[in-house]
Order: sequence, then structure tokens, then C-alpha cells
Amino acid sequence: MGFKSIAGILVGALMSGIAALPAHAEPVKIGSKNFTEQFVVAEIYAQALEKAGIEVERRLNLGATLVAHTALVNGEIDLYPEYTGTALAAVVKGDLAGSADKIYGEVKDYYEKNLQLTLLKPTNINNGYAIILLPETAEKYKLKTLSDLGPVSKDLTFGAEGGFGERKDGLPGLKQVYGIEFKEFKIFAKLGIRYSAVTNKDLDVSYGFATDWQIEDSKLAVLDDDKKLFPPYFLVPVIRQDTLAKNPKIAEVLDKVSPLLDNETQRTLNAKVERDKQEPKDVAAEFLKEKGL
Repeated sequence: MGFKSIAGILVGALMSGIAALPAHAEPVKIGSKNFTEQFVVAEIYAQALEKAGIEVERRLNLGATLVAHTALVNGEIDLYPEYTGTALAAVVKGDLAGSADKIYGEVKDYYEKNLQLTLLKPTNINNGYAIILLPETAEKYKLKTLSDLGPVSKDLTFGAEGGFGERKDGLPGLKQVYGIEFKEFKIFAKLGIRYSAVTNKDLDVSYGFATDWQIEDSKLAVLDDDKKLFPPYFLVPVIRQDTLAKNPKIAEVLDKVSPLLDNETQRTLNAKVERDKQEPKDVAAEFLKEKGL
């Protein structure tokens, strides 16, 4: 056998060996929207996956809902935490009425059929809207429910981020369901100022979320959504189907973590970041350690 033949055999064997090696898996790109709760939950998911041996790349603080959603659809990220009610209103544009299970199923079905995305097991965080105001304002106008707010809303100012003025479950929904039309709508540059704006009396009414620690801390009144305008907002990991197909272990890991998160737990985690000035990654690590993960 000649030198060239031997060399050819060796090269062929080497190439076969290289081909047999497993391809290096790309890191799972985890995104988040632009507020504290998203940072913390995304970090919890990222660290849980890393503990399970899955390489992760963080792309947090992307922006508002449609920015994060577009990044997911385009493959710039592989997963991020989303809220079922938000997905229904902003992406599916479906009927906001219904149970938590109905809305989860509707969003999951739409995402799988139209967007090549899917929803994993939801957390127990239902971060729905809470219309907030000072107790003295509630007492002055005898307000306990959103139905009570309708007739006097023309005398009150309301503040929120710009998108709230356009969403079905925002100002248009409040007008349609409750007849609420405020004297003035002030748009926030940053989400976090709503509480100081209400407590400083720069606004009469604003909105918060069920996991906001400031509602209790500031002793604010919350009006009952007596006609059930606001849908359930359960937090759930949304993931690309192709990413999940390549690594089904992602679902196995996150489906164990998600049920450990609920409103009370999340209020505590959010407070550690916003009130106590801890880093989201440290808060996430402490949570996973406490849960034995």
C-alpha cells in the first residue's frame, strides 16, 4: 500500500472521528422585559438551567412586551417570562373574559399554531392589575369598586405608561365596561414612579400589580374589579419550539421551578431588589438555595 493510500485512510478515519463527536450545544438565550419582577424570574430560570448543566446567555431588560415578544419570534432569544393576560391582549388580541385555564389554553394554542412558540407550566404568580389610590381619596368619593369610580372619574387624574391608553384591558376597557373617563391621563416615563406620584398627590389614581410590594408598604387602597375586566395574568415561560425540541430538559427544569413561585413569594423577592437594593442575580440565587435547588 502506497503512502498516499495510507494517508487517505488516516485522513478518512480522522474525519469520521470528528463527525462522530457531539456538536457543541448553543447557549439558551434567556430574555426579559424591563422591570424588576422580570429580572428576578429570568435570573431564577437562568440559574436553575445552569445548575442542570445547560449553558445560558442572558439578554435581560429588552424593553416592553412587544419588544421581548418580537425578539423571541425572530430567534434573538429562546425564552422569556410572559403573562397570560398580556399575551392574550397584546399578541393574540382575543377575548379577555374567561378563566385562567381558558386563557392559558387559548394563548398556548395560538402561539403553537401561528408563532412556533409554546408555553411551559405556569407559575402561581397571578400579577393582575390593581387600580390604586390614597385611602383618603377613596373615602372622599366613597369608592370601593371600579363601578363606583365611573361616575366621579371625570374629576380625577390618572397616570400610567403610554401603552395603557391603548390596551383592551387598559383605558379603553375601563371606559367600555365601567364608563370611566378621567379628567386627565398623564403618561409615565418610568413604571416605578406610579407609587410616589400617588402618595405625593401628583395623581389621584394609578394602577399597580398584585405582586407590587409598595401597595402594602404605602398602605394604598385598591378598588375591586367587580365586573371582571382584567383577565388572569399568570406568569409563564414562553419558549421557541425549536429550542425545546433540541433540549427537552429545559421544560423538565423549569416545570419544577415555576410552581414554587407565587404572589407572596414574588412580592418579597421584588422588595429585596427595589427596597433593599439587592441585585436580582443574588436574590435569585438565595431563592433557589432556600428551595433546595
